[in-house]
Amino acid sequence: RRTWKVVVLKDKKTRSLGLRPPRRYPSGQSVFPLTTSVDEPQVDLRKAKSRLRRPTAPSRAKLKGHAFSSQTMSQQMSAPGLTTKSPSALLKPLKTFKDVVAGTCGGIVVTLIGHPFDTLKVRLQAQSVANPVYSGVVDCFKQTVSKEGMKGLYKGMSSPLAGQMVFRASLFTSFAQSKVFLASQKEGGALSQSQFFLAGGMTGGVVSFAEGPIDFYKSQMQVQAIKAAEAGGSVAQPNMAETVKRSFAYNGVRGPFQGLSATLLRNIPANAVYFGSFECFKGLACDRYNCKSSDLSVPALFGMGGLAGSLYWALLFPADVIKSKMQSDSIAKGERTYKTIAGSVRSLYKEGGMGVFYRGFVPCMLRSTPANGIMLMTVDKVRNYIDGL
Repeated sequence: RRTWKVVVLKDKKTRSLGLRPPRRYPSGQSVFPLTTSVDEPQVDLRKAKSRLRRPTAPSRAKLKGHAFSSQTMSQQMSAPGLTTKSPSALLKPLKTFKDVVAGTCGGIVVTLIGHPFDTLKVRLQAQSVANPVYSGVVDCFKQTVSKEGMKGLYKGMSSPLAGQMVFRASLFTSFAQSKVFLASQKEGGALSQSQFFLAGGMTGGVVSFAEGPIDFYKSQMQVQAIKAAEAGGSVAQPNMAETVKRSFAYNGVRGPFQGLSATLLRNIPANAVYFGSFECFKGLACDRYNCKSSDLSVPALFGMGGLAGSLYWALLFPADVIKSKMQSDSIAKGERTYKTIAGSVRSLYKEGGMGVFYRGFVPCMLRSTPANGIMLMTVDKVRNYIDGL
């Protein structure tokens, strides 16, 4: 008994398969039997069978090598953290050094914005009281731009820019580690407001050894115009490389740490106020609005950072004047006027009374609010972004 199936095919396709042409019916359909008789032509399967022959020895070795390499690759891809394309492998070092990255970003921003104000501040602080070169902030700005151009406001910026990786990384990493250390000493783990101030003071002591050399070379470059004006313009102004060589030639490895005692005198209490107040402001805002610190807006962080920076300078500005005097003094020990903190205080008070300790206060305060606001905001946002990856 035959079983028939009705299909529509073209003659060319049936001939290519080696089948008998279908029978034509008036309806235009072709009928093929599913089971054919012996005398009907069959499909030649010899070519297909020849392709399924067992592979030779070289072919087997080649296939085995491909299988081994595929298996090895799949194991490597499945192993966690071994592939360069794995997101976790890329993010792990970034999260480990998030304080370094965030601190560097904030340091570069604060240097670009605040360095012109810092140049005016240092020049006003370093000039002679008896024979001042500048009558005030505006006069200092006009003379600097007229004689040196706008680049004069950025004089000595290569020192803080080159040291930003070291200084800002050590600053924010030290503060983070100080908080971790103090939290480990407490059972609850959460720090009180007073402990934030203590962590800031610990940070100030550590970073003084990184900030001291940076500020020393910056101050030496910034006061060159004053020394040249006091000498009638006959003093050659060395560049940064020559200043570094002279400091090591005169004082050895202690050369970059000129005025370190005054740097410690300023940094320990100033950073306690700086970081402690900023963390307290964030805590109060979070309690007020019932949110996390990472949810605080950019304007809020900018305002808190600017206020913390203003407190930093307003409360410790006299210590900064002493530091600037000691660091901008002569590199040669025998030619220095301000050798110690106590001697500097006596000499400055004799020169101009209490008012001399607030010389350069106006440009400093003009700089402190925007520069510190944008730096702390940048650092906080970069750290939160890295934590969220």
